[in-house]
Amino acid sequence: MRPTLNILSDDLIARILDEAKRILAETGMEIRGPAMRQRLLDHGLPLDASGQRVLFPRAVVEQAIADAPTSFLLYDRDGNPHADIGGDRVHFVPGSSGLKVLDHRTGETRLANSTDFVEYVRLGDGLKNIPYLATAFSTNADIEAQVSDAWRLYMCLTNSRKPVVSGAFTEHGVPRMVALMELFRHDRFDLIARPMSIFTITATGNFRYSEDSCQNLIDCVEAGVPVEIVPVTLMGLIAPVTIVGATVFHTVDVLAGITMAQVIRPGAPVLFGGAPATFHMKSASAPMAAIEALHLDVAYVAVAKALGLPCQAYMALSDAKLLDAQAGAETFGGALLAALAGVNSVSGPGMLDFVLVFSLAKLVFDDEMCGQALHFVREVRPLDDLPAGELVRQLMADQHLIMAPHTLEHWPRELYLTGPVIDRENREGWLKRGGKDAYGRACDEVERRLAEYRPIETDPAVVAEMQRIIRSGLVAQETLPELPVATEPSAPGGDGTARRRRNPRRERG
Repeated sequence: MRPTLNILSDDLIARILDEAKRILAETGMEIRGPAMRQRLLDHGLPLDASGQRVLFPRAVVEQAIADAPTSFLLYDRDGNPHADIGGDRVHFVPGSSGLKVLDHRTGETRLANSTDFVEYVRLGDGLKNIPYLATAFSTNADIEAQVSDAWRLYMCLTNSRKPVVSGAFTEHGVPRMVALMELFRHDRFDLIARPMSIFTITATGNFRYSEDSCQNLIDCVEAGVPVEIVPVTLMGLIAPVTIVGATVFHTVDVLAGITMAQVIRPGAPVLFGGAPATFHMKSASAPMAAIEALHLDVAYVAVAKALGLPCQAYMALSDAKLLDAQAGAETFGGALLAALAGVNSVSGPGMLDFVLVFSLAKLVFDDEMCGQALHFVREVRPLDDLPAGELVRQLMADQHLIMAPHTLEHWPRELYLTGPVIDRENREGWLKRGGKDAYGRACDEVERRLAEYRPIETDPAVVAEMQRIIRSGLVAQETLPELPVATEPSAPGGDGTARRRRNPRRERG
């Protein structure tokens, strides 16, 4: 069996769903996007007595749940199946929405630029426990805001073949991003059949969807881009401080998004997602790694699984400001809970400071945490060890099992051997390697991986067309930012010098 976790009984899940459907039918949602509002009205959804809120009848919601697929495939840039999103299959993904980076070379927290982002993509491309990427942080330091979402997607697509979680920050950003992705498919129908991205649609709280979210949802679903409905449920501020009450409010927001997606196109792939946080009553902050927020994550995931829907959560992240003991504890705790709960898409690795800051050093550290969490939830079953008579005989004969055929056969899969970020040396070995702490080892691993990055080829005509699409959205900026140029790693026995060229204006000591 697979190790698992569920904190809600079937009866309690049923009551939560019943209450969420009642709220949708009687209180409804404020739909601020005029096009979405009209589509819902044309579909037969009524308004409340004030004429301001759209009501979601129970039958419409239940039909939408039935229409939504239980799983879907995510494809890589080349059109190959890459990730099966559904069931209890867990995928860890870098967090999104960061505004700054923690520069591992200087220790400075600052606004990010395009060179930072390219280095992030090249680093993430080689992390085995990060199966797909995200447009993880803004690069507004050197690109106009109205095209920054498309620019980050461009940098992902030209530096990695992995799929990507993304989204548009403006009301009209999705079509430009879809146009970029279509360049790697035969046509729009092929992009619908073989999606390479998941886009985030944020429910804004207070039972409301903004103009941007509504239009982005329409554009994504019509283009065949899978969406994750992500309410930012703040316990104690705009949602109840109790787990059950917060789960009800969270479920209302998600079911409204799922229903709208299915009204647009029945069968559209949607993830039951979220980015909950608690409202800290003393510091007035919103910690996403708080144990109550993780509790809510696991609770709404149980609701999603009861409905047979794929799910997403912001977990395996930290509210700490550095890669320190707090960051390690919060990240691994969240990663393990997410793996046990079977969260299909876990957004969070690399994130610090209430998802405001992204750290490359933390990303490589988190890759190890995610790998250990995934190792823990493997299926537990006998492996030539029941009955154990032969193993007992060998132990009695040799006083160890290190050379036993059973050990030699199974240890490569049964033992998780960590990489250099995690210290498993004795003290003498640790000192010989420099006696560095986790942050120092992680910084070294970032540089090693960046030096070993192998560039991928992209048709120059496709690159030129992608750049044209992005430039067409510029207003005052005349050129796109200069990006670092990757070169092949030097051959074995080389001089060990730096193996990549970067924008010299961004070189740091």
